[in-house]
Amino acid sequence: MIDVLLLADLHGQLGKMEAFLDLQPDIVIIAGDLTQFGPCDMVRKMSALIDVPCFAVPGNCDPCDICDALEHSDCVNLHGSSFSIGKVSLAGIGGSNPTPFDTPFELQEPEIERLIVRATSHMDKNVHNVLVSHAPPHGVLDLAGEEHVGSTSVKNHMKEFDLVCCAHMHEQRGVEEVDGVKVVNPGPASEGYCAMIHFGDEPKDIGIELLRV
Repeated sequence: MIDVLLLADLHGQLGKMEAFLDLQPDIVIIAGDLTQFGPCDMVRKMSALIDVPCFAVPGNCDPCDICDALEHSDCVNLHGSSFSIGKVSLAGIGGSNPTPFDTPFELQEPEIERLIVRATSHMDKNVHNVLVSHAPPHGVLDLAGEEHVGSTSVKNHMKEFDLVCCAHMHEQRGVEEVDGVKVVNPGPASEGYCAMIHFGDEPKDIGIELLRV
């Protein structure tokens, strides 16, 4: 069993990190919006608090140069990349598809597509294959009012994974399953929300707990 703490939408709030880590995860995954439009130095402060392997993608509210800050921290930058640990393989895509708010880290769908393909082309298929995406898949945990605002490129690649960890839409905290693929939005960590993901030894043996510390 591998126990993973999934955080997202910290928005620069690190006050609950100790309580999150009291859940005793083996791994931490952060699905974007580490900062509230910066500063990037927050990445160093955050990674210093985490004493287990940590993997992260940027969110749309992070400055574009946060990728460089992640590269120079103890966290693994998953944006457009992949990494395997134990029986879990991770691929990542950060930022988001365009929003009405002109936030710092927005990508057009062809760029999201290119980066997902780049990440998955180097990915070692494993017992559990996970996409870490700040933007949700289009049509899944992505409602803004009555409009679906998720990424079509993320949706198009869902079938390649067992689990999609997403964020972005604070009010869409939850777990859904689409064609055998689980999708989880842990809710904003800035408000104490998180998820614990339990990966078993067999394919599709993935348990998810939505928690608040």
